Amino acid sequence: MPELRASLARAIGGLSRISGKGGGTTLPGRAMLVLDPSALERLGGQLTDGSVLVSATNGKTTTAAMLSRMVEQSGQQVLANRAGSNMPWGIVTTLLDDREALGLFEVDEAWLPEVAGSLRPRLIVLGNLFRDQLDRYGETESIASSWARLVEGLGRETVLAANADDPLIASVAADSPGRVLFFGIEDKGIALDAPPHAADARRCRRCGGRLVFDRSYLGHLGEYHCPACGLSRPDPDLVATEVELHGAEGVSATLTLGTAEFRLELPLPGVYNLYNALAAITGATALGIDAEEALLALESLPPVFGRAEPVRLPEGEARIFLVKNPVGANEVLRSLDQEEGPLDLWLALNDRIADGRDVSWIWDADFETLAGETRSVVCSGSRAAEMAVRLKYAGVNPESIQVDHEIGQSMVTAIGEATGTLYALPTYTALLELKDYLADHRDLDPFWEGPGQ
Repeated sequence: MPELRASLARAIGGLSRISGKGGGTTLPGRAMLVLDPSALERLGGQLTDGSVLVSATNGKTTTAAMLSRMVEQSGQQVLANRAGSNMPWGIVTTLLDDREALGLFEVDEAWLPEVAGSLRPRLIVLGNLFRDQLDRYGETESIASSWARLVEGLGRETVLAANADDPLIASVAADSPGRVLFFGIEDKGIALDAPPHAADARRCRRCGGRLVFDRSYLGHLGEYHCPACGLSRPDPDLVATEVELHGAEGVSATLTLGTAEFRLELPLPGVYNLYNALAAITGATALGIDAEEALLALESLPPVFGRAEPVRLPEGEARIFLVKNPVGANEVLRSLDQEEGPLDLWLALNDRIADGRDVSWIWDADFETLAGETRSVVCSGSRAAEMAVRLKYAGVNPESIQVDHEIGQSMVTAIGEATGTLYALPTYTALLELKDYLADHRDLDPFWEGPGQ
């Protein structure tokens, strides 16, 4: 009977794909959960090598892709939700495939406790918690509290790979009954002058006192302590020093793990991708993969769609950076600030449910860094006009700003008018629309079936 239900769920997904209505990555799982509410636990229990979960506000898709590649290059089979559907029904859809593998799943942060409770994973990778989609998630503290309850109830067999530089993550991981491996950065050369306006975690979760940040690297990620109760950032097991940022081209750093030292050359930009790499390498070592092997896997990492991915068309070239909250947007802007010459930009702002209906976050992102640095800007998407207003208040020359709500064609037009690379910054559903447009109208074969958030 269970296999009959699985066959029926697969057939529903196949019909959905044939109809062209979409839902091939979610509908089979939704159907399966109706037929068998315990499907996630039952199917997950059939994974021959257990499961690994990766969750964060920003970067879980990239981190999961990195870790998947490391595991595969070590010779293990991986079953992953590469299409990015990271809620229970998407994971169940993935589990309808062959389960003779290690299940490696990125998980929506709000759904992590439920998924972990069903799968009882070998390893959980916790990347960061930032303010994101307040209409859906609430404040970061509410997610941190739900994660804390999850971690307290874990068995000793579950290992955590946790970001030491995020005070929310570090405080949650500290209560784990099992092994915890921390990762972090120690480099005053890339430290910010002070935590930015968009920093979210400014108070100690233990006593409520105000945290002191000795160094800030990204939002509220950094080196910190609480004068009131003595809480401080845990010492990382894997630490990055001597960090060099190379604009949109990548980042390099020296990594220290125990007594071993390695040089990382990452073909993805920014401090945020360095954190993603640290999370993935820490997870890999927790799974018994040699750190040098993990680094080699990163050097040949293929593009993750929408994450600094280059797109080449007859009209020219673009680099696509997903933006969806203030901290993520600020890190993309930080990378663009290192590019030479005036910038050609395309920004697409949508307000659908998957983006968050509330787009006020754009006023917390530091678009002021673009003032005097842009040659042309095209604002697109359902809230294009609001983005144009935000840029005008940021000091961008109004004469350089165009508004065109048509996502696909406006981006292609912007590429053609750019003097060099066009830097494209879409929100989540705008990225999906762009992918569909390029696939349908430009015969561009995407690297993926659909991104996670």
